[in-house]
Amino acid sequence: MKHITLKNGKTIPALSFGTWQIKDEQCITAVDTALSVGYRHIDTADAYHNHTEVGQGIKQNGIARDEFFLTTKIFPRKFEC
Repeated sequence: MKHITLKNGKTIPALSFGTWQIKDEQCITAVDTALSVGYRHIDTADAYHNHTEVGQGIKQNGIARDEFFLTTKIFPRKFEC
């Protein structure tokens, strides 16, 4: 698996498990399963409206927080003054 080195020296997997268009219990199960089969980078976005389910999938899996990366995207217009 290819990894990308961050400025702090840590490496993040280049391949992530995407959660776009996954909702409800299916999202929880998908995230749990992705972590179980070896994914260590979960990707989501504010616009997906599934952060709660992603979190539940992570919790259900029981993986330690320092063992995976969680990335999300936000729309800049949400933070305009």
